[in-house]
Amino acid sequence: MPKNAATKAARLSTAPMMDWTDRHCRYLHRQLSTHALLYTEMVTAPALVRGGALHLLDHDPAEHPVALQLGGSDPAELAQAARLGAVAGYDEINLNCGCPSDRVQSGTFGAILMRHPATVAACVAEMQAAVDVPVTVKCRIGVDDQDPEEVLPEFLSRIVAAGCERVTIHARKAWLKGLSPKENRDIPPLDYDLVQRMKGLFPNLHISINGGVTSLEQAEALLDSGLDGVMIGRTAYHQPTDILAQADRRIFGAGEDRSAETAVFAMLPYIEAHVSAGGRLHQVTRHMLGLFAGRPGARAWRRVISEGATKDGAGPELVEAALAHVTALVPDAKAV
Repeated sequence: MPKNAATKAARLSTAPMMDWTDRHCRYLHRQLSTHALLYTEMVTAPALVRGGALHLLDHDPAEHPVALQLGGSDPAELAQAARLGAVAGYDEINLNCGCPSDRVQSGTFGAILMRHPATVAACVAEMQAAVDVPVTVKCRIGVDDQDPEEVLPEFLSRIVAAGCERVTIHARKAWLKGLSPKENRDIPPLDYDLVQRMKGLFPNLHISINGGVTSLEQAEALLDSGLDGVMIGRTAYHQPTDILAQADRRIFGAGEDRSAETAVFAMLPYIEAHVSAGGRLHQVTRHMLGLFAGRPGARAWRRVISEGATKDGAGPELVEAALAHVTALVPDAKAV
């Protein structure tokens, strides 16, 4: 895939989310949008380099354009992990400077790196030297008692000087003490204006905004404001059809709208292959529960899958049975 494929795709991306954006989730999302950039869950550099957990890099060729997010703070180790990711075929390597969880803090990476911009710059420089694909950063506007107006421009100037050409900014502070990771996604106030001012200060830096975006209309407005990209997390996961099915046409100006039904039909061979190889149905279908969110039959769809997908022998026929509760209300659904 061309080197700039991930940059073009970053106009709309799905956020890296632990325990959610695994390879099955990404394969599903790709059935709804050809162009959006998909991110892995965060993979720690020590797991790859010291632990040899190369299975964490597994992905389907259909997922492209797809980015690998790494966690770590040791430049040499991150460079090795980035090289492994590039060899595995990822279109981008992203450094996590935004996750506020205790486990991440104890490893001296994630949001705590907002306090160490020189370290981040060193990591970016070594990673860039190790791979030919883009090396990007996902960060917060600051942490704890930092003044974002001061620390964010300094942070960005350091990583730009190190060669970073693209950044995603979660437009909230992270509170490393006193708030849980869940609370850190909701309680600190959003500051979109600050992120937009950063675009003015760094006109050549590709800036995507993340945090609080819940619709394509909102994404379109942020892009119209001059930002280069929008990253959507929880809404893209819980209501994937609402965010991704029209994204190719509305955000990228290319391609036709998709439907939840066509995504389900496309998933059936994938599910059959996964189950035949010894996988469990629920490993895939847990990501499909929100496909019909807000539509008649959605509750029955979720119930049939939730109750049956963990049972021994469950396979694609269960998904077809669940789909019947929705398509019965739309006679020509297969043609949608």
